[in-house]
Amino acid sequence: MKESDTVKSDTVEAPATLKIHVIDTPSLGDRTYVVHDGEVAFVVDPQRDIDRVQAFLESEGVRVTHVFETHIHNDYVTGGLALAHATGAAYLVNAEDEVSFDRTPIRDGQTLEVGPRMRVRAISTPGHTYTHLSYALTDGDETVAVFTGGSVLFGATGRPDLLGEDHTDALVRHQHASAHRLAEELPDQTEVYPTHGFGSFCSANQSEATESTIGQEKKTNPVLTQDEETYVRELLAGLGDWPTYYAHMAPANAEGPSAPDLSLPTTADATELRRRIEAGEWVVDLRNRTTFAAGHAPGTLNFGLDGSFVTYLGWLIPWGTPVTLLGETAQEVAEAQRELVRIGIDRPAAYATGGPQDWAQGELARFATATFADLAQVRHHREVVILDVRRDDERHSTRIEGSHHIPLHELPARIAEIPAGEVWVHCLSGYRASVAASLIDASGRTPVAIDDAFENAGRVGLHLVGPDA
Repeated sequence: MKESDTVKSDTVEAPATLKIHVIDTPSLGDRTYVVHDGEVAFVVDPQRDIDRVQAFLESEGVRVTHVFETHIHNDYVTGGLALAHATGAAYLVNAEDEVSFDRTPIRDGQTLEVGPRMRVRAISTPGHTYTHLSYALTDGDETVAVFTGGSVLFGATGRPDLLGEDHTDALVRHQHASAHRLAEELPDQTEVYPTHGFGSFCSANQSEATESTIGQEKKTNPVLTQDEETYVRELLAGLGDWPTYYAHMAPANAEGPSAPDLSLPTTADATELRRRIEAGEWVVDLRNRTTFAAGHAPGTLNFGLDGSFVTYLGWLIPWGTPVTLLGETAQEVAEAQRELVRIGIDRPAAYATGGPQDWAQGELARFATATFADLAQVRHHREVVILDVRRDDERHSTRIEGSHHIPLHELPARIAEIPAGEVWVHCLSGYRASVAASLIDASGRTPVAIDDAFENAGRVGLHLVGPDA
């Protein structure tokens, strides 16, 4: 049921006006939901920047009475408590969760009335976490939707290993049982609204679907089509690394995060930027990888806003390191700030706008970009270092023969391991290669960033090895 859809009522003459509005956060692969009947609303799993929710509520002329959390999130800092405080809404968190703030406890089987027509029932669905809840929405006598958080996703499930390997086996089996409970208790036409699964590393798998129902998941989701042992074996075999900043998210959420400060920080000139770089702080250039390679302030790092900026910056930066943002405009800096507060990096140390000529005290740094065809040609004439910065699971599938491998998220601590020589660095599509090249460049080495799709490597004659080669 998209935002523009309506829930069918018993009479054609009096159509219902229940709306489920999706607020996407594509950079983290998550969704927030706002549900209302024209007068009152409830919210499920709000992101930290609650002004987006507030703007929608105001535009619809409705008031929010309940804010629901499906679980203590591992991949972002919640805006739930801040939204509840700002609106006076009840904040519903599992009674079993150990938190440091006042909340309205909710338990399995408990049903709450939201306005005169909406009823929300909590369903215990452990698996992503032990205390995970899903919420079934009933309009009148009809169950119309279920908000599944990190339980049943579109064609997948939330990953069960984020609490540590000691818990993974128990949680993956809980996940299987929870999905079957939802499938057994809810009608096939019930629409499924997960929080994760749109590129989030909280998802055990990825799906291209954008909507689904319980009936559709029964036909296509491995958790519902496979027996428990097969599901467990195949899901665990496919799990890869997740961002290291996840370790900080659940503790922050259990403490009860406040609303973020999205005002711009203080400005920094070229002298201060150099001082911060020399002090070991991160000065991050938000421009796209092409313009960064063509010229940048020495020592700056490139995490372009046009890619997975917040995921990789949060993954690579030593937690607590001051970060300064460089953007062509204040709007770009503000966009980066909004992304960062979602993972608990609340205040940049400083910012600057303009271009590299404004940020550097002297000559600009630069490095070359290339394609896989260029790499194939240069290997005929001289030896170069080929550095693959994809994750382990990606490299296991197919790799360039003779290439070296350091996953991007390990590179800051392992740059010294890169063999001597000119470093041609690649990933899957170019974004991570540019991040890696900026790290290598800042360390004093000479990189060449391959800005090309990895599928082209075999087409131009580079020898690929691996099970999918």
